[in-house]
Amino acid sequence: MRKDPVELLLRGIYSVVLYLLLPITVYHLVWRGFRVREYFRRWDERYASYPESGGQPRVWLHAVSVGEVNAAAPLVNALRAQRPDIRWIITTITPTGSQRVRALWGDVVDHVYLPYDVPGSVSRFLGHFQPSLALILETELWPNMLFGCRDRGIPVYILNARLSARSLKGYRVLKALVGRALRTVTCVAAQSQADAERFIELGALPEQVQALGNLKFDIHPPDTTPVLQAFHKHVPATRPIWIAASTHEGEEQAVIEIHERLLKQHPDALLLWAPRHPERFAKVEALAREAGWRVATRKAQQWPGADAQVFVIDTLGELMAFYACAQVAFVGGSLQAIGGHNLLEPAAMGTAAVTGPHLHNFAEISRRMDEAGAVCICADANEVGAAVSRLLQDEAERERMVQAGRALVANGRGALEHTIALITPQLPPPSESAS
Repeated sequence: MRKDPVELLLRGIYSVVLYLLLPITVYHLVWRGFRVREYFRRWDERYASYPESGGQPRVWLHAVSVGEVNAAAPLVNALRAQRPDIRWIITTITPTGSQRVRALWGDVVDHVYLPYDVPGSVSRFLGHFQPSLALILETELWPNMLFGCRDRGIPVYILNARLSARSLKGYRVLKALVGRALRTVTCVAAQSQADAERFIELGALPEQVQALGNLKFDIHPPDTTPVLQAFHKHVPATRPIWIAASTHEGEEQAVIEIHERLLKQHPDALLLWAPRHPERFAKVEALAREAGWRVATRKAQQWPGADAQVFVIDTLGELMAFYACAQVAFVGGSLQAIGGHNLLEPAAMGTAAVTGPHLHNFAEISRRMDEAGAVCICADANEVGAAVSRLLQDEAERERMVQAGRALVANGRGALEHTIALITPQLPPPSESAS
């Protein structure tokens, strides 16, 4: 097939720019490493340098961080049960995503960081792992990787595909290149019809795109009975308890001020605080102590004592269980222009949810929850505090929101089944993937 000269030109320019920027990636890793020590490790993977040969072909799944790994987990588990002979390679970008992969699957899957999108690294990555199928979660559109898969005959599926209006606007500067890369993909399985239309606007062909629904609705709530029993041995269930979940640095002062006001109304109120990033664990503990509060942490004390006013959840993978311990949840990443975090998690755990206004990464979920009356979307931190206070006092309203949230999650399921049906015919035959 004749090569597209415009594609070659655009790829060339893009790749040269990325090669020129490579020294900055070292600076970035060092800078992140001072905040999160894990960024100082495993640099070889980020440049696709591996010590051993790749071995048998694999199915490759890319999930950028914790949220995407959690969304992919039911799919991976279902496909592994269906085809236990297949070896999986799962890539992430963040250390917390890496830790979540290891917590879910240990060594039964391979894990490395996704390399930078320069041609040499892409070629080494694909040559080493030899994936027979590529599954990419949500909005990870790396042109050289997509072109590299096409050139090696590797079918690519973008699953749970999400493209906000803001992201579409950001991609426009690279639309000529990204649109061509998108057209190499076998299928874009979009979260919603609006996402599907934006992918087509970016350059995907209409026949490539399907709206299959959001995998996040196919959430499987963990058994929280052991955690709840242990928690309530230390904390009476009648005590006012709220959780500030997935908060970011710029939201921490707001959480402090909200809890200050709540303690004046409810002197026995308890704040469970789960920062989004591990590097903030010690910082929020220090902030709570500076406010003069009695503080316990998950690592040090395991459970809040009877006199604790703040309990910092400084572990990974336990947020769902602690949602179940609270009566009201504030979901962070929403008081700043970060785009919000997964509101379906507290809904699935039976906890009334409150959030700020910045929800562009979860626009469809937040819209549906708002229409169902399953979430309070607030304009600012003051409104968040007022909503948390009101819900802690109004058990009937909390219960109405809880029932609405659970019904919405139950009715929204189905994307997992559709995605499995889409992917199963593309899995390598047993003779190619046997161990």
